[in-house]
Amino acid sequence: MNILDLFQGIATLLEQDPAVAIMRIVLIGVGLLIFYLGAKGTLEPLVMVPMGLGMSAVNAGVLFLSPGQTGTIFMDPIMSDTDGLMQILQIDFLQPIYTFMFSNGLIACLVFMGIGVITDVGFLLANPFTSMFIAMCAELGTVATFPIAKCFGLTNGEAAAIAMVGGADGPMVLYTSLTLAKDLFVPITIVAYLYLSLTYGGYPYLVRLLIPKELRGIAIQPPKVPKKTITKKQKLTFAIVTNTVLCLLFPVAAPLFLSFFLGVVIREVGLDKYVKLIENGFLYGGTFFLGLLLGVLCEASTLLNPKVLILLVLGMVALLLSAIGGIIGGYIVYWISKKNFNPTIGIAGVSCVPSTAKIAQKEVSKVNKYSFIIQYAMGANICGVITTAILTGIYVTIIPLLK
Repeated sequence: MNILDLFQGIATLLEQDPAVAIMRIVLIGVGLLIFYLGAKGTLEPLVMVPMGLGMSAVNAGVLFLSPGQTGTIFMDPIMSDTDGLMQILQIDFLQPIYTFMFSNGLIACLVFMGIGVITDVGFLLANPFTSMFIAMCAELGTVATFPIAKCFGLTNGEAAAIAMVGGADGPMVLYTSLTLAKDLFVPITIVAYLYLSLTYGGYPYLVRLLIPKELRGIAIQPPKVPKKTITKKQKLTFAIVTNTVLCLLFPVAAPLFLSFFLGVVIREVGLDKYVKLIENGFLYGGTFFLGLLLGVLCEASTLLNPKVLILLVLGMVALLLSAIGGIIGGYIVYWISKKNFNPTIGIAGVSCVPSTAKIAQKEVSKVNKYSFIIQYAMGANICGVITTAILTGIYVTIIPLLK
């Protein structure tokens, strides 16, 4: 008896193709690094901690499933045959969650509902035109990456799915890739959530690079005539009307619209029991399983797909262009308002709620602790969610019609 038969994780390393074995070792290291950076708070801990641990575990825990065949007992994202799926649901411990929540978009809707519950649309309604303009500018990456991806040889569906990374909204990317590029759903989703967490580390440096210190410290002077307080009735009316109009225009993305605005309405109506359920159960539960499943999906064999490197580059381009577009929008508003606007708010147009809004306020506070721009940043942030959802609806509706 070979002693390595007792330690199949090591035995499979020696039996697999060298490229796969090396990739496994690299991904174990990457997983541990992601876990460390998440635990330290450098990256988004809610996603990175379970993702890093799952990535290291799935690449370490490879065993012989049958003579000459290796695999894991975490889950099989490729399995679709009914008989095989029924058997694997009883073996792979994460397969039920992946099959019934992740691969059909349900988990994206649950997370989006949670985002709605923690979103105060009053920030948007207080400055609707400024917020929407900045959010539209911050969709630069979502739009411009599509033709770039086509030049790299991706199909229309694949190009649209990776372009949605520029919207910095994970559920949107998940939903778009499931609908338009199921063959690359796993790597596109991994790239999206990995890069969305990296915005914590990268965007502050981009803000400092593109916005001079004296402009980052601008304190916006309030209007001479105070604005009226946004009422609960106005918020509810906005949520109900916007949800109905968007569902009417883009029925394919209606589950996402309903999920988000249902969360908003439940918050504003004051249904505290539902708020706690959705925020603590759906949002954090969904985020936890998103991170864990994304880590487990990071198998060496999956990421050795030649298109993954292209996706890594395009995902970075999409987020970079969106950030630049948002900052350009901030500069335009700065000049239109006769310099009574902080262009740093532009970064918040990238709809990673509420991360980019927090980045904007943090960078401003480092220069001028008396400058409070969070209400403007949150307005742009919330508008970013809506514009990204609209673009999701446009892509999912139009792409299947293109030949």
